[in-house]
Amino acid sequence: MQRPQDLVFTLFGDYLLHRKSPVWVGSLIRLLQPLGVSEPASRTVLSRMVGKGWLESEREGRRSFYDLTRAGRRLLETGKERIYHPDWDKPWDGSWYLLAYSVPEDERQLRGRVRDRLAWLGFGSLGNGLWISPHDVEAEVEEMAAALQVGDYLACFRATGAAFSEPARLVEKCWDLSAINGRYEAFIERHVPEFTSYRDSLDGGDGSDEESYVLRFRLVHEYRDFPRIDPYLPRSLLPPNWGGECAAHLFNTYHDLLSTPADRYVESVLEEAPERAVPVGGGTA
Repeated sequence: MQRPQDLVFTLFGDYLLHRKSPVWVGSLIRLLQPLGVSEPASRTVLSRMVGKGWLESEREGRRSFYDLTRAGRRLLETGKERIYHPDWDKPWDGSWYLLAYSVPEDERQLRGRVRDRLAWLGFGSLGNGLWISPHDVEAEVEEMAAALQVGDYLACFRATGAAFSEPARLVEKCWDLSAINGRYEAFIERHVPEFTSYRDSLDGGDGSDEESYVLRFRLVHEYRDFPRIDPYLPRSLLPPNWGGECAAHLFNTYHDLLSTPADRYVESVLEEAPERAVPVGGGTA
């Protein structure tokens, strides 16, 4: 089941990320309705995301407007970079970035947040609190440590392989590439027929802007899970039958095909919003 909060993140990330002004709540409700989110559910999730610090709201009379907070914008910009610019082609010099952490037992929630962030950064677990990555992620780790205030619990090193640490062996131990590849293959199998059918419908003059919006939304919403599970290892560490590149090509091609009519639909909805009576700015988190 799709969580309304995840749908809101996809909506802002793919359509509203670079807008210069807050979005009227009525527009957000209309854009979420074709995805099966009711008006009460939309209002509830937007309010909760303000409480969590992902969105900020502004009121003008009885009307509400929403925009991303700095934290929300940073999260989506990072995710978008990983979706559209995976690290497969970045050179690898054979060195590893190692991170050890020891969060106190009574701070289990914090420990879980550290693990989630490390997985998002592409780390794999060697066990016993030791994580490893082939990427130069020092800046990202420093940012994470500052955000979660866990610098005192971390120790970081750079290393190269020695006895019993062949790259293939480390990869097999730290990441389940077979399972990730299966997800990519399922994505390809599911979307190739849909892509072909949509492309043929355009040749025949069929298809609506709203349909294109829904198709693109669902495409992005599914594909945005891959940065959470794929460490984007250098090509030299990937198996020969890796489906990630094929899935990325399909995603980008299909997304480009859907973009013009989908963007046109979103703009048509946003244009129906009432004009602001006061200058933009001064919102509250």
